[in-house]
Amino acid sequence: MRSDTPKARRRPRAPDGLQALQPLPARQAREAREARGAIEARVVRELLRWYQAYARSRRDLPWRHTSDPYAVWVSETMLQQTRSQTVLPYYERFLRELPDVHALAEAPLGHVLALWSGLGYYRRARMLHAAAKTVATKHAGRLPEEPAELRRLPGIGPYTAGAVASIAFGKPAALVDGNVARVLARLYGVEQDVKSAAGAARMWELAEHLVARREGANPGDWNQALMELGATVCVPGNPRCAECPLASLCEGKRRGIAAELPRTAPKRAVPVVERVAVVLASPTHVFLARRRPGLLFGGLWEPPAADATERGALLAALGLGGRALRDAGSVVHVLSHRRLHVHVEVGDLPARGRTRARWGTPRADYDAAEAVSLAELRDGTRAHASLARKVLEVAGVLTLAKAPHRGLRSSSE
Repeated sequence: MRSDTPKARRRPRAPDGLQALQPLPARQAREAREARGAIEARVVRELLRWYQAYARSRRDLPWRHTSDPYAVWVSETMLQQTRSQTVLPYYERFLRELPDVHALAEAPLGHVLALWSGLGYYRRARMLHAAAKTVATKHAGRLPEEPAELRRLPGIGPYTAGAVASIAFGKPAALVDGNVARVLARLYGVEQDVKSAAGAARMWELAEHLVARREGANPGDWNQALMELGATVCVPGNPRCAECPLASLCEGKRRGIAAELPRTAPKRAVPVVERVAVVLASPTHVFLARRRPGLLFGGLWEPPAADATERGALLAALGLGGRALRDAGSVVHVLSHRRLHVHVEVGDLPARGRTRARWGTPRADYDAAEAVSLAELRDGTRAHASLARKVLEVAGVLTLAKAPHRGLRSSSE
């Protein structure tokens, strides 16, 4: 029998965490948004409290003590794809030698690349140099403040624009790097591939949403707090949830999938490329050639090299067709897009090569060649990639490199 007595209306259950909201009737949707907003307000408060009270002092990094736009720009460019501890000595030396935009703009590209030698991803250095020229000539040496204006500069993408605008100028600009994407995917329980177009767009949407909710806090501090959490606590593989200030608010943890996030497509196999490098050296000099701009390692000096199938042509170009060379071993060098196996052969530097006079270039890959003083390689004044240094070490020309090593990969463009 149907009762005429009205039943008490149930209040819609608030979401347990920060998962994506499902389509709901208008009132329930409003209440769910309010509940989620309350959780996000706690996220902002807890993470900023953790960053200010603990995390910032645990990793006392020099770029956190400045709001100078140029220094912030240099640090954020170096930190792309590279760990903080690897960047430290490069950052400090770079700012000593090139302390402002005008100094960078006026410096020869070779000098900029020399300061970058061993840090990898050399396109960053070339674009930094090109952008400095633009800032010096079109902006009177002052970096633009707005993200959209920053992105018009060579080499500055959404991440760097957001970092510089928020940290240096206090603009409420979002940023997403690998650390931030990992934190957001776990916090919100996002199971999309974060490297897909849709997944990346979702990460930026969440980052922009949260930077707008920061409740008056400095947006640069907020962005650095997100990155710091990803770098030290919400790490790949096995997140340190027991140390996380957001553990009780994390949707990935609540569902038991935090360690599985973020989702990404399987990596494609990296092709192996067989190469040969020829090291001609005396006790004081070594013959090097400079890679042409636009090529891998463009503008950097290295022992002449070629694909293994072109070994004969390389030896002939060097005038070594009938000369015996010593087999010194091999080097394995992993780039983001290929794996290089470099066989190293060694011979004596002919007497004519022991001067500063330039030789003819051994291959079309090079635009200059000369005998280079070993001192220039040891003190870092001659621009070269870490691959070249590895080859010279295997050849016995240089002792184990004293320059800092890369953090994520040996070296790359």
